[in-house]
Amino acid sequence: MNNVTLESPRTTVRTQETRLNGNMGVGELVMNVLAFSSPLATVAGTLPVLLMFSGQTAPAIYILVTFMLLIFSVGFVKMSQSVRGPGGFYSFVTAGLGKPAGLGGAFLALFGYIFIGFFAPSFFGVTLQGFVVETLNGPDIPWYWYALGITAATTVLAYNKIDLSAKLLTGVMLLEVAVVVVFDVASFSADGLEVVSSVGFALPSFSDATLGLALLFAVGNFFGFEATVIYRDEVKNPDKTISRATYIAVVGIGLFYAVAAWAFIAFLGPENVQAAAETNTVNLFSDAVAALAGKIFADVAMILLITSVLACMLSIQNIAARYSFSLAADHALPAILGRVHPRHKSPYVSALAIGLIWAVATVVFTFLGVAPDALYPIASGSGTFAVLLLMFITSFAVLVYFVRRRSFAPESVWKTIIAPLVSVAFLGIITYLAVANYPELIGGSAVMTVIFMSFTFALFIGGIAYALILRSKRPEIYARLGRQQID
Repeated sequence: MNNVTLESPRTTVRTQETRLNGNMGVGELVMNVLAFSSPLATVAGTLPVLLMFSGQTAPAIYILVTFMLLIFSVGFVKMSQSVRGPGGFYSFVTAGLGKPAGLGGAFLALFGYIFIGFFAPSFFGVTLQGFVVETLNGPDIPWYWYALGITAATTVLAYNKIDLSAKLLTGVMLLEVAVVVVFDVASFSADGLEVVSSVGFALPSFSDATLGLALLFAVGNFFGFEATVIYRDEVKNPDKTISRATYIAVVGIGLFYAVAAWAFIAFLGPENVQAAAETNTVNLFSDAVAALAGKIFADVAMILLITSVLACMLSIQNIAARYSFSLAADHALPAILGRVHPRHKSPYVSALAIGLIWAVATVVFTFLGVAPDALYPIASGSGTFAVLLLMFITSFAVLVYFVRRRSFAPESVWKTIIAPLVSVAFLGIITYLAVANYPELIGGSAVMTVIFMSFTFALFIGGIAYALILRSKRPEIYARLGRQQID
């Protein structure tokens, strides 16, 4: 292919001292992505919320979102084969829309993932505290000690070589998936296959006022598949591994949650599932598991739910650390954050920094007296909106990138024009729904909505402004932006 950049012909040369390293295969990369969505936590926590909005149409909604994100993946994978830097959406937005937009996108990503990850310490602390006291009759240790403990644990793991995280995540994910599969089989077996087949897949009505929220929550369950390109330097045979892992992750996540939603409907009944989810959102899964498989299995599922949060937090910390590392490698953040561990080949300083941010935030909110159950919906909701906005910007960047290349490098119209165009439309609709339903997304007031939404857009605009300042004052740094290595 021709060598091309859309702004500057200069590319960043990454030496072994500034390059991460690992040896993950397709399976381990898929497990990293799956860990981000936290299968057991999603089935126990997010899926009942989606059922509350969608009822018996939940499986069809997951299939629809899967189909649309597969179309997004067509352009995403094609882009990954042209833009070979490990910067993820940061690299893609830079290649398509220029360095200022790319830096704005990188700030959205870093903020979004740090916020999404911060839901975990408080959620983990409350969940483990309740389990120790109520199930094990143990001491009533304040939630924040558990929160600080999990932050320390994930930081140690993120500090080490990515292969260690990959092995741990693979083991935890297999156990989580096994629990959900047992729930599915038990639910489908409870009333016989005739009842299950009669449930079917009900299609959602586009006039339903709650469809937007259902789509929004469903899309959030797929976040993290961007990790396939973020780990480019840490996988075997990147082009094949990234392509296969992306498609497997999207299809696997979609079918997994569609079947789990179907299992809920089969157990509760298509006419009753929405009301049951509304009245018993928090305990819907645990009560169903206890009824289907017994109290002992329900307790085992609760233990794995706790480890699921750890795996999810570790996956998010790894992604956030690599965004911090990429920005530091381009000198947009302090250079110390771009250091590579000499033995682990990991972004260890960035990993430590992310862990420190979460630990300090936990301490600050504890001293301020903020209840932990008020922290995680705000953290996950505001972070989710930032990443969703970035996905929309990235889909537009992919389209622009390939349209601009057609004059000298014409390629498949489906992969470079039609699929990216459909993705722009779909993610544009989802982003609009997120804006319209932001209070429900963060579980907050109108004032909090204005504050967090304004801050999110300010991040993107601020990144653009910072890049323009660099172009004027520090052109040598501006030239490095975007982790560019384009074919």
